[in-house]
Amino acid sequence: MRSYEGYVLDVDGVLVRGGETIPGAAEAVAALQERANVVVLTNNSTRSRQGLSARLAAGGIDVARDRIVTSASVAATWILAHHGRRRVAVLGEEGLQEELSDQGHTVVSLGEDAEWLVVGMDRGLSYDRVAEATMTLRRGARLLATNDDATFPTLKGPVPGAGAVVGALRGAGYDPERVVGKPNEDAFDEALRVLGEKRADVLAVGDRLETDVAGALRARVDIALVLTGIAEEPGAETVPLPTWIAHDIRAVARGDMRPVGGGGG
Repeated sequence: MRSYEGYVLDVDGVLVRGGETIPGAAEAVAALQERANVVVLTNNSTRSRQGLSARLAAGGIDVARDRIVTSASVAATWILAHHGRRRVAVLGEEGLQEELSDQGHTVVSLGEDAEWLVVGMDRGLSYDRVAEATMTLRRGARLLATNDDATFPTLKGPVPGAGAVVGALRGAGYDPERVVGKPNEDAFDEALRVLGEKRADVLAVGDRLETDVAGALRARVDIALVLTGIAEEPGAETVPLPTWIAHDIRAVARGDMRPVGGGGG
């Protein structure tokens, strides 16, 4: 079992589930932080980095704001890097609005003129909000999605994720110009920049094949799939295959992982 200098940890399904800290996750993160660099990378756009840091701390997991990357922060960073500070509307929750504002963008109401419409998970989604979002798009706004996850893990099982919100706009004839969250390169590139380690020395940890595993492999980093979230035990037909499989984040911290795919023997 090889050692790693850096870890990129997913949140929902790895550290928390249904708003509750997964048993042993706090101790596992602390153990990893003692021997390596740790960054949190999540597709969840409902909290800002500061908000997520506070939420994790309430559950006993200590991760500073500057060691957190969310699809909301990636969206704000991407627009800033490629287009500068812009006038943006949001079909999403408070954390997405906060992150865009924190990075210097002007957040306006749905239905108003904007240069970008940024879409994320929205648990208050309504027909009226979708209609107002399409008004902004008809007025010339470009569409960016924080992520396209079909589901979101809870204690009662998977519920619709940000992909359902994006799907409402697709149903109205609008496709995102860009999706910045996992498995796309923007998310992992930002996490690796914050981490500051060579790709060959990094292990990502996630619970989803289509985002965490696919994104890590695209980013050329090893990936451990844990079974505390969406994914089940992978079979011979599973695509894509992770590098390692572990029961939970505690097993990752102990090094109790089984090799599955390529790259981690």
